[in-house]
Amino acid sequence: MGTLKNSRNPWAWIPTLYFAEGLPNVIVTALSVVMYMQLGLTDAEVGLYTGWLALPWVIKPLWSPFIDLLKTKRWWVLTMQALIGAALAGIAFSLPTAFWFQATMCFFFLIAFCSATHDISADGFYMIELDEHTQTKFVGLRNTFYRLAIIFVNGFLVMLAGVLQVLFRNQIRFSWALIFYGLAGIFIGLWLYHSRFMPRPKEDVQTDRTVGEVAHELKNMFRTFFVKFGLGETICVMLFLLLYRFPEALLNTMTKTFVLRPNSQGGLGLSPQEYGFANGTVGLIGLLLGGIIGGILVSRDGMKKWLWPMVCAITLPDVVYIYLSYSLNSDIIVVSSCLFIEQFGYGLGFTVLTLYMLFYSQGKFKTSHYSICTGISYLGLMLPGMVSGYLKDMVGYRLFFIIVMACCAITFLVTAFLKIDPEFGKKEKEIKEAIEEEEMEVIE
Repeated sequence: MGTLKNSRNPWAWIPTLYFAEGLPNVIVTALSVVMYMQLGLTDAEVGLYTGWLALPWVIKPLWSPFIDLLKTKRWWVLTMQALIGAALAGIAFSLPTAFWFQATMCFFFLIAFCSATHDISADGFYMIELDEHTQTKFVGLRNTFYRLAIIFVNGFLVMLAGVLQVLFRNQIRFSWALIFYGLAGIFIGLWLYHSRFMPRPKEDVQTDRTVGEVAHELKNMFRTFFVKFGLGETICVMLFLLLYRFPEALLNTMTKTFVLRPNSQGGLGLSPQEYGFANGTVGLIGLLLGGIIGGILVSRDGMKKWLWPMVCAITLPDVVYIYLSYSLNSDIIVVSSCLFIEQFGYGLGFTVLTLYMLFYSQGKFKTSHYSICTGISYLGLMLPGMVSGYLKDMVGYRLFFIIVMACCAITFLVTAFLKIDPEFGKKEKEIKEAIEEEEMEVIE
């Protein structure tokens, strides 16, 4: 390890690096939904257009091996942060214009592609800069700051947008422009900070492999991914990765609009401040607690023992939305409690998906195969999410949530055909790896 590497304490760059990794992800996948809904888009439009924004994370495995062909991982991290900062400023600048929708969608797509590339580069830099022992030591810190970014956006920023709308007499576009100017300033600040304080490890160098060699390795990676088991079992695995979260994929965007839309449109009519508290703080706490408890249970007894209780946990709590849609009870304590229950169950049940992806990815190309698994899983979220708004607009929130509950049968069906090693998950290392990988998906 070089002298420059040892001149930087990990505390000086890990918290800010993973805060910067979490911010654009949740801005694109969650904050955009709230903004577009407030700017007058229908649920069908919100679901369709924001659903497309998940595409970069779906296809990320296709270009991740080629990053090392050009420059260093540190260079990629800093370049992506500068581009994200510029794109955030572009959103703020274009909001007051007549072409605000087209412009903001383009900038959101740019942020999404830069964020996906930043994820690859930052995680690679983390592994190059730190030895295995230190990587394990700082996993908790990086997870914490990634999740703090989620709370900051879903909680604080949404509440701040609501406050600004009150202060500026419901000037919604102007209020959101201020939010994105602030985000641009934060990201430019992070870029400047990391330019100064991120270390320069000697191992972080441009690869000497050719494009052809990387392409051949990518081909082998995908070929080996689909031949781990027989054809029938492989089909069952792919269906599981695609459809395990099918009900959640339908709910993901529509629950946000349901909480914010007025009673006259079938929603709860919460203010952005109330939404930020209920979903961005209380709901997220439930999600994290569910994930932690799920990891503890599986590490003690193995995944197979807790498989069906966790499948029930990720599906059955969705019934809270049926209750809320019929009662239209907008009491903040009631809504927060319902979101806590649903998110706690989701966090508990998501442990099954995370560990199974880890199980399927064992062997050569482990990291790359896990990346493909997450891409397929993202696709399973993206496609239903794009049509969820059309379905909801056709039937209304009440029947929509009933349909979602019926779709929970799909989760049970694709899980029933899985073959799982009864001992898998009992090893402490497997749980640590699962927790480390889970952070990239926690916002879903």
